[in-house]
Amino acid sequence: MQNIKHKKIMSEFKSINLASIETEKKAPKAPEVKQLKRIEDKAKTLPIAEIYTAVQSEGSRAGYPTVVIRTTGCTHRCYFGEGGWCDSWYTSIHPDKGAYSFNDIVAAYDNNPHISEMMLTGGSPSMHSALVNELTHFAYERNIVITMETEGSHFLSTDYPIGLLSISPKFKNSVPVLGVETPLGKITDEKMIKQHNKLRMNTEAIKASIEYHSDYHIKPVWGGSDYVALKEITDYIEELGVDHDKVWFMPAGDSRASLQVSYPLVFDWVRDNGYRMTWRPHIIAFEDQREV
Repeated sequence: MQNIKHKKIMSEFKSINLASIETEKKAPKAPEVKQLKRIEDKAKTLPIAEIYTAVQSEGSRAGYPTVVIRTTGCTHRCYFGEGGWCDSWYTSIHPDKGAYSFNDIVAAYDNNPHISEMMLTGGSPSMHSALVNELTHFAYERNIVITMETEGSHFLSTDYPIGLLSISPKFKNSVPVLGVETPLGKITDEKMIKQHNKLRMNTEAIKASIEYHSDYHIKPVWGGSDYVALKEITDYIEELGVDHDKVWFMPAGDSRASLQVSYPLVFDWVRDNGYRMTWRPHIIAFEDQREV
């Protein structure tokens, strides 16, 4: 009798133990906080496609003069249908080679001492952890506010927190369509779609980044008419648990013509639903001209 009882208890124990193991397997792993490398050779060419001065035109720090540092290489291949391809496709769909060193960044600020803002964009800057980490040291020394545009695919535990994360999660409305022509004439295939989806919607990295860095806003791209896409966006905002005043809807479009379609639709919806809207005046002013 004791033997039977013992076997029953052991059976139940194994069942509970296996269930807990299964639960542990399914639980998402929190991103690791680790010491990041720095840039040792300041004269070495880095994965930076552009360095130029501009006026910040999107999100909660719009209107500030800034130095833009655009990295090349991206985890995503964004395509927004009528809204077009990523507006910096030359760093993502067809990435340029790097052309600048860290010394070039220093020179940009030495030549523009009135500027105390930095727009770190891409491409996907978070792919280049040593560069981002080195920039936080430079910003701390010079009292510069860094805004880093990111899709949220990587969590970076930089030595100094980044001033503002401008997070644009890539929803289903960003997935490339099979058979569509890219800006340089390549045809989208399954490989491109798979690459785009590989790190799309990395929720744990986004939550860890929000917790770690100084400030953030969420910047979803929406064309104003796809309400299936809108539901995915608003559901995700609820999942992240962020306040509406931290969410800046950005109209989809890579040209004046496409923005003329999306602007009034997004404008009216944001007005009636308590979010914020970010403009895209660099496209209105300069169309697809680079370094603006």
